[in-house]
Amino acid sequence: MPEISSILWIVGAVVAVVTAALFVRKPLRSWQERREAAAGTRDFRLQREVLEARFFDLAAASGKPRGLRWLDCEWMDSVTFARDKKSGLLTAFVAVNIRFEAVEGGDMEGVAAVSNVRDAAAVFHYQQGRWGTGGRALFNMNPDDALLRLEGQFEPVVLTKH
Repeated sequence: MPEISSILWIVGAVVAVVTAALFVRKPLRSWQERREAAAGTRDFRLQREVLEARFFDLAAASGKPRGLRWLDCEWMDSVTFARDKKSGLLTAFVAVNIRFEAVEGGDMEGVAAVSNVRDAAAVFHYQQGRWGTGGRALFNMNPDDALLRLEGQFEPVVLTKH
């Protein structure tokens, strides 16, 4: 039968390891998130032109908004990076001006407002070291507005320079 002092020593060691893990977990996660944000923002800038083209292709093929055909996206410099509060997914909101035309024979044909340029925030996600998009546009808002309106879901990513 093991001695009580041996059992106490083992229990104490387990408690010490668990306590240390709890203290290290949050700073380690924070460090990993900062590292991912730095890599993600760098990769976004390097891949931006390809990502913009992919966004346009997917958005134009989506059939949304109904009755409109995507003509052009004018990409602005403004980009806001954020992190999904639940999933931790790094997200980029990019300012874009979008032009449409009415689909012939559709509900929007003859509507004067169709030709108005629409402000939007294009949405991109960074997952497993790669940027992607589903072609989702948040209309009538810039990237900062998107973050503000979605503050329950996203938190801003503060980029630090080293």
